[in-house]
Amino acid sequence: MVAYMNREALERTLATGNATFWSRSRKALWTKGETSGHVLRVHSVLCDCDADTVLLLVDPDGPSCHTGRPSCFFRKYEDGEWREQPVDARPFLHELEAVIEARQQSTAEKSYTRSLLDGGPAKIGSKIREEADELSRAIAGESDERVLSEAGDLLFHVLVGLRQRGLDVRGVLDVLAKRTGTSGHAEKASRSPKA
Repeated sequence: MVAYMNREALERTLATGNATFWSRSRKALWTKGETSGHVLRVHSVLCDCDADTVLLLVDPDGPSCHTGRPSCFFRKYEDGEWREQPVDARPFLHELEAVIEARQQSTAEKSYTRSLLDGGPAKIGSKIREEADELSRAIAGESDERVLSEAGDLLFHVLVGLRQRGLDVRGVLDVLAKRTGTSGHAEKASRSPKA
């Protein structure tokens, strides 16, 4: 989303950890979520080269857009008109995690996800290995559609494995972000050997 900030809004954001903005129409500060409950928990604050634009990296508690979409940016200009696009990958992964978490409350007879979670690390690990093998074979010589389908299967099972351990995709993305800009060989060499 895009919103205006003044110095006081930035100071309150930094002090509270919740995104706070300046409403030009009300001429007052407002913290995102004070009415809807959909707060933006700030993880990082960046600014552009001119120091006149601030970018907040946040964990949204619900949709960021008043339309109920994860982001306010869901229209793309194509062929002379604005067209709505599917949700962005990162918010969708968070939605998928919420579905997986909700399936924990279902029964194994009704939910494949619950049956995986009930099977524990052995069952989930077996499915991850199976799906990784299928993806590898698809990459080696099958259609693009098949590659995408198998990648989807693998990613789903990885998310179930993370849920079983009480982890989430944000942790994975944080690890990848920390590795950005580092040679893959150097990063791998820096890891301590398994105990």
